Amino acid sequence: MTRIAIVIGSTRPGRVGDTVARWVHEIASKRTDAEFDVVDLRDIKLPLLDEQAPPSFGQYANDHTREWSTLVDSYDGFVFVTPEYNHSTSGALKNAIDYLYSEWNNKAAAFVGYGSAGGSRAIEHLRGIMAEVQVATVRNQVMLSLFTDFENFTTFTPQPVQVDAVGPMLDQLIAWSDALQPLRDKTKARSATV
Repeated sequence: MTRIAIVIGSTRPGRVGDTVARWVHEIASKRTDAEFDVVDLRDIKLPLLDEQAPPSFGQYANDHTREWSTLVDSYDGFVFVTPEYNHSTSGALKNAIDYLYSEWNNKAAAFVGYGSAGGSRAIEHLRGIMAEVQVATVRNQVMLSLFTDFENFTTFTPQPVQVDAVGPMLDQLIAWSDALQPLRDKTKARSATV
């Protein structure tokens, strides 16, 4: 069955991303066409990129990198829950993506952003980053406004339209994750013969 990770892209104290990710997970868990897990970067505890070799080499010197590699490799697609910090995504999420390369290849990603502009600028930056690691991004996304989807900018109270946006986003993500499976299989078969 298709496996999707819902990645909490913030490690900041007082973050709201964990609440948002669990909300997405609650909606997603009602589906029967994929399995969903929440992956919290705070639990992964990756330091700033500390591998000497480029990620495309796949030569990891550190246990934390090998563990992160195994975890990311086990998923077919991702929902990145991202805050918007200074017109972009969080440093923690960018760092986590930068650690790996082939583990991301030929998978699909969707985005749930939050911030004063709904996380739209963070999502746009992530689309470019994902393209570089060969991840296909789906068009549908969820953009949560600090002004209308959070009470006092901290308590998550999503508008009904936001709930309705999650399903179509997941429909696309699962379809693309499934469609890319033959490419992942072909790449793994090729790697096994090298």
